Amino acid sequence: MKRTLSYFFIAIFALIFTLNAQAAPKIIPKAPTIAAKSYILIDYNSSKVIAQKNADMPVAPASITKVMTAYVIFAELEEGNIQLSDLVTVSKKAWKTPGSRMFIKVNSKVSVEDLLQGMIIQSGNDASVALAEHIAGSEDTFAALMNQHAQELGMSNTHFLNSTGLPNKNHKTSAKDLAILANSLIKRFPQYYKWYSTKEFTYNNIKQSNRNKLLWRDSSVDGMKTGFTDDAGYCLLSSAKRNNMRLISVVLGTNSANARAQESQKLLNFGFRFYESHIVYPAQKTLKSVRVFKGHTKQLPVGVVKDLAVTIPRGQYKNLKPSININMPLVAPIAKGQKLGKVELRLDGKILSISPLVALKAINEGSLWQQAKDSALMMLE
Repeated sequence: MKRTLSYFFIAIFALIFTLNAQAAPKIIPKAPTIAAKSYILIDYNSSKVIAQKNADMPVAPASITKVMTAYVIFAELEEGNIQLSDLVTVSKKAWKTPGSRMFIKVNSKVSVEDLLQGMIIQSGNDASVALAEHIAGSEDTFAALMNQHAQELGMSNTHFLNSTGLPNKNHKTSAKDLAILANSLIKRFPQYYKWYSTKEFTYNNIKQSNRNKLLWRDSSVDGMKTGFTDDAGYCLLSSAKRNNMRLISVVLGTNSANARAQESQKLLNFGFRFYESHIVYPAQKTLKSVRVFKGHTKQLPVGVVKDLAVTIPRGQYKNLKPSININMPLVAPIAKGQKLGKVELRLDGKILSISPLVALKAINEGSLWQQAKDSALMMLE
């Protein structure tokens, strides 16, 4: 009998210990010290900021500017305004542009595809100017186009004056804005993002290596862009994917090429080690079917417009608490995309995310008979 009671109390103690362990918050250490003027680390899926310092401070971005140059070119390709096979005539200005280059010759004709790779992989300033002139007629006009895209993306601390990142006191962006840009480029143009992981490119019999050292050091890193000027220091925008989690880090103003790689690696390792990312509810997928009154059909699928993703401490996914709140009753007509309520995600009692719940299809009014019948039903409920 005593042995049975002992086993009973041991089992109760174990159960209490397990419940307490599950409920205990995950301990996350402070982010590592990063030797940079400014930096940020975000989760690609949720855009959650995991670590940052001076992330909104406008600074010189150097050649990371070319990520926006590429973004504009990719948008032109997407819209069908240009083709990768189009030939670009190299102007004297493009040929003479100082700094890193892909060594295109004046008056030669180079394909958009080669110029893009020369800009992305070799960081060619000559390629950047040639592309800018091809798209907009002049680099100044192209810079205005860059700023329009930046505004649409919500890059509130950014102002571009050229396509290359060559020094100008009014040519500025921020770590946060660059993270926003990288996130959007990867999402919108995955077919072109692949070039950012290319380690070498040869043009005119001249082979040059990608300056992103993390491509050789960390197999999970698959882009994006380095930059350096005396004003900007050594900068690196990088993205890495491990399992189902992608992180984007921006490190600006370090003191060497090796330091920008080391400090970026610190951020990435910290994020992957202590956090996990989940798409809890995919976009446009039915979360629930709900009753609709006075409609031509009774059931309406509801869901979220965008992926509902969260970034949480590792091991805490089982403690995530979702709740769906719908503004009942629902009465037809209901338009597709109409907001009908919200879905919340909580962890340890704290709200992590709130997203609108919308109709995934339209429901028109039903017949007069259906409307009359549902009116009576609604009175009874």
